[in-house]
Amino acid sequence: MISFIEQTMYQLSDFFMAPVLIIISLLFIYALFATGQFFAQSLQRKSNQVNYLNLTHGKLGENSSLNLAGYPMAQLANRVPNISKDQLDVAALTNIEGVRNVSRLAPMLGLIATMIPMGPALKSLADGNIQGISENLIIAFSAVIFGLVIASITFWIASVKKRWLAQELVAINPLLEQHAISLKSVQELTDCVEDKTMKEENTDEAA
Repeated sequence: MISFIEQTMYQLSDFFMAPVLIIISLLFIYALFATGQFFAQSLQRKSNQVNYLNLTHGKLGENSSLNLAGYPMAQLANRVPNISKDQLDVAALTNIEGVRNVSRLAPMLGLIATMIPMGPALKSLADGNIQGISENLIIAFSAVIFGLVIASITFWIASVKKRWLAQELVAINPLLEQHAISLKSVQELTDCVEDKTMKEENTDEAA
């Protein structure tokens, strides 16, 4: 029974090899895409820095068409001034979720793709097949190198983006509070006017 389970697991591990290599290849393409997107956002942040500073020293929603490309949280808050801090936090996490997940997933997949060929390599070693050992070790080392390269790129991008988003949230939070206070004042004034109007109507009816 145990030998059957061992043989089944060995065969299944060989079956996982192709999907893991395909996923690693796709993640490498994603890492290159994320790198290009990161540098494009860097250029956008530099070109729109003046607009961002104008927003932080003004009020949310005054100019909803203000170009804030490269500043996703500021852009979102300016378009939706009534958004809450919690909603902004969720949006910030969503913004970097892709690169964060890839930075953690790639090393694990690289380790899987490294360990799978070790079985055939040890079998080739026992059989004295030097060529089989080298072929399997080449696959194992290539997979772990790709996994670490992907993780390094995406981890760096995620770290910088996390700092950008944190800086935006710190700058936007006072604007959100100011907007909430303004809305509260307007609501109180509206309620006061409505109460006064109702009292006047009641007085006229009584007269």
